[in-house]
Formats: sequence, C-alpha cells, structure tokens
Amino acid sequence: MVCLELWSFELLVLASGLLPNPVVETSVLSICLNTSLTIWQISVGLGGAASIRVSNELGAGNPQVAKLAVYVIVGIAVAQGIVVVTVLLSVRKVLGRAFSSDPKIIYYAASMIPIVACGNFLDGLQCVLSGVARGCGWQKIGACVNLGSYYLVGVPLGLLLGFHFHIGGRGLWLGIVTALAVQVLCLSLVTIFTNWDKEAKKATKRVGSSDD
Repeated sequence: MVCLELWSFELLVLASGLLPNPVVETSVLSICLNTSLTIWQISVGLGGAASIRVSNELGAGNPQVAKLAVYVIVGIAVAQGIVVVTVLLSVRKVLGRAFSSDPKIIYYAASMIPIVACGNFLDGLQCVLSGVARGCGWQKIGACVNLGSYYLVGVPLGLLLGFHFHIGGRGLWLGIVTALAVQVLCLSLVTIFTNWDKEAKKATKRVGSSDD
C-alpha cells in the first residue's frame, strides 16, 4: 500500500526532468518531495497507532471501542494537518532558502507550498484511514484504492496538466493532490459504512484460528 504511493510521487519528480527548464522544475519538485516526506513521518506514526489500536480492540471483541478509536485518530490527524498547513504557509517564502540560493527556485518553491500544504493535509488523513484499513485486515481494499487513486487518476492527471496544459511542476503536484483526495474519499466511505460488530467477529475468528 505504501510503496504504491511513494512510487507515484517519485515518478512525477522524475517526469519533471522532461519539462521546459528541467533544472528549476526538478529542483523545486525535489524540495516539495523532501518537505512532504519529512511531514509524512508524523502521519505514518499516527497511521501505525491507528492500525494497532483498531486491530487490538477488534481482536478483543470491542467493536464500539474500535469505532471510537477511529474517531479519535481522525480528529488528531485533522488537528495535526491544520498545524502543518499553518506552519508551511507561514514559512513558504523562506523554506526554499534551506535548499537553494537561486532566487528562481526560492520564488517557485514559495508558489508551490500552498499546493504542498493541501496535499500534506490530505496525506495525514489518508495515513490514518489506511492504518484503520490495515487494522481491520482490508489490505486488498487499501491496495486497490491506492492503485486506482494514484495510477488511474493522480499520475495521468498530473502528466496531462503538466505537459498538455503546460502548467509544469504545479500540474504534476496537483495530480498528486487529486489522487490523495480520491484516496481519502474512498477510504472514508469504506470506514463510514463499516459494520464494526461484524468486523469484531471476523477478527475474533482470525485470532481463534491462529491459536489453533
């Protein structure tokens, strides 16, 4: 599940080398990728916590506690996302200086930060929802959602915006943001319509069969 997401980010950064002015485009998208990956470490931790908590409660036969854990972790992800967006927007004009002294790259990076911030907010949500999916044993569903979101929507849209509509690196990253939005929507719908009592019975049965 995670590899499908990471590969799509790196694929679009590589594709930026084919854009006009590839040095600037690749440099700025590399800044965006490194910034996103740094913030992503927080979201991955929350996703791991969600996975462990939900799986433990389902295995213990506590479906309502598992459901409550989902609400709590999503709330934490939203709060974390708001903080991240606020910080990124506050430092957008100086963030590029940490990577380059070229005024063009610094200015371009500053213009990309609002898009990156939006993507990081959505990425925080998808990380915890993916953690819930892993905790419920929905790895196949999660993999299909990731595959469809990034490789049927995000990457094609990013390439279309970047090359056909000549939006450049912004277009490539907008494709990623769109993929994240689709991923969050799909995982949210799966989670909202989950029968937690049924999932708890499945988890209890899996625990019993593993003990045998």
